[in-house]
Amino acid sequence: MSKLHISYNQIHDSIRESVDRFSINDDFQPDLMIAIGGGGFIPARILRTFLKKQNNRNIPIQAIGLSLYEELGNEEERPGTQVQKTQWLNFGASHSEISLLGRNILIVDEVDDTRQTLAFAIEELQKDIESEEIRKGMKPGESNTKMGVYVLHNKLKEKKRDLPPDVKQYYYAAVEMPDQWLVYPWDALDIESHTEAANNHQ
Repeated sequence: MSKLHISYNQIHDSIRESVDRFSINDDFQPDLMIAIGGGGFIPARILRTFLKKQNNRNIPIQAIGLSLYEELGNEEERPGTQVQKTQWLNFGASHSEISLLGRNILIVDEVDDTRQTLAFAIEELQKDIESEEIRKGMKPGESNTKMGVYVLHNKLKEKKRDLPPDVKQYYYAAVEMPDQWLVYPWDALDIESHTEAANNHQ
């Protein structure tokens, strides 16, 4: 499978263009982003630049960590069959609890490949939302919390999981592309040569 290098400039332009194309500020109006680490961190921060502030404040970005890969003893990785949490939202002491209720939550990741991590994240967040609703004496779904998905790249291939219809209606992919090996700039050891390789693909 051939490699496709992606530059920071290309990512910035793709995100800016996609926010306008999908009218995300009007269609979804996100007021909380949850970035899936580590690939979703930088896209979420760039995305925030183009999203409207809520109550004159930047949209907050929370982070979760998920792993679909199993480490081998010889420093190699192989695809796993189960998604595992490596980092999650803080639902600890009441003064630090992150309320999800009534929010328009945009989940951000770099790529939609098999869709396993995205589907897992949505399932787990839905459980958190329902648990919080019950704790506050509400019925499941009564808080009218919405979830959407934003990815830099969606690989046009058969997915192993699907998304719930109420989430799928707010699915945004900046770039739709064939199944290809993507090399992102935050993984580059030499950013100059990486950028040159990315520009040569244009």
